[in-house]
Amino acid sequence: MPSVLSRRAATGVLAALTTLAIATPAAATGGSTVGSPGLGDPYFPLAGNGGYDVKHYSLDLDYTRADNHLGGSAVITARATQNLSRFDLDLRGFAISSLRVDGAPARFTRDGQELVITPKHTLRAGRSFTVRVDYAGEPTEVIDPDGSSEGWVTTGDGAFVVNEPQGSPGWFPANDNPRDKATYDIAITVPKGITAIGNGRLVSKRDHKGKTTWRWREDSPMATYLATATNGVFELRVSKVGKIPLYHAVDPAEVPKGAFDLLGAEAEVITFFSGLYGPYPFSSGGGVVDNAPEVGYALESQTKSQYDQTPDASTVVHEISHQWFGDSISLTSWQDIWLNEGFAAFSEWIYAEKHGGETAQQAFDASFARSATSSFWRRPPANVGGPEFMFGSAVYDRGAMTLQALRVKIGDRAFFGLLRDWYAKNRNGNVTTADFVKLAEKRGGQQLDAFFDTWLYQPVKPTTW
Repeated sequence: MPSVLSRRAATGVLAALTTLAIATPAAATGGSTVGSPGLGDPYFPLAGNGGYDVKHYSLDLDYTRADNHLGGSAVITARATQNLSRFDLDLRGFAISSLRVDGAPARFTRDGQELVITPKHTLRAGRSFTVRVDYAGEPTEVIDPDGSSEGWVTTGDGAFVVNEPQGSPGWFPANDNPRDKATYDIAITVPKGITAIGNGRLVSKRDHKGKTTWRWREDSPMATYLATATNGVFELRVSKVGKIPLYHAVDPAEVPKGAFDLLGAEAEVITFFSGLYGPYPFSSGGGVVDNAPEVGYALESQTKSQYDQTPDASTVVHEISHQWFGDSISLTSWQDIWLNEGFAAFSEWIYAEKHGGETAQQAFDASFARSATSSFWRRPPANVGGPEFMFGSAVYDRGAMTLQALRVKIGDRAFFGLLRDWYAKNRNGNVTTADFVKLAEKRGGQQLDAFFDTWLYQPVKPTTW
């Protein structure tokens, strides 16, 4: 995601974060068979739920913009990680017409965004189960702590569907925490003439009785906030980079602005980052350029970057780099958002450097020239102070500066080897800042707690590191 400018006292590094597990073992809760209503994220404590691990979402959606009505059927395949007599899903709004667990009707209640489910029989730890939720109503646009909009954001001809960090429950029931990644099948039925874009590969497109059903499949694990179902009037073009299909959808109002040319650079950018960081993570790629400038940001939805209007070239580079850092490698805690945005901002710098533009060190120097009294230094990347600041410029620029300073400190060979190792070891997984520090010390051959504390946690302009 681009900076909030367009969208939007630390102790030691290793002690700053606690790695949180997806599930709470029953033994740790006195044998409780109730899944926790949240996973305790420092910024969003009730995001996600305990007691199970989702493996797959199958979403069947039917949307009409004219009355802003969304009908949905979600089948969620999961594995119980403790005995479960009750568990939660996250869902905002909607009337639920049917809810079944393993085919049997289940009791449920609502508590805010918590959908509290009591299955007919206790689900045993280690076993797989399915939940089917049939629901309908107006999808929810979520307002974030920083004032930005996300979730199902309506446009004149459809919806711009972006979810970072908490918008997914506005349109489908989910275990809404990036720690619980799953594969997806997404079917979106819309009036004929409307294009609907999901994650992954286009499996089929079928017209029936004045409507079109678009079926998409994402076969790599994906965090809920990276799912999309953006729809509207689009021109869709399909190309390839190697054997990987690239789907580019552009609103007709954005075509004359050169949107397809900018998206067309994706193949070269993917090739460049594949050489720098490691093979492209997914089996498809692409981008969507909508005409929704009121949204004010772009988002790196997995395999389909979403742009609210025709982007500039650096934004395209930024969002594509997120497919490695943010999408394939996902954070464990939202407090570690710099692991997404700092890496993407640095990717812009290194892309420019390797293509004859400003070097990463020049970009570092320009940011470092800010006065020591500038507010830029008051909210360090891993210690911004709350979710309302998580997309501030320091997360992006000072996060990128951290990486460039590390590059200088340990040398290019060790640094770029570190980034390749970071991706190779954590592909399709979740990470923390402490994980990165540990690997950086191993690759750099030196102790780096003080370095990272200075750059990531101290609310002052660094003087030595």
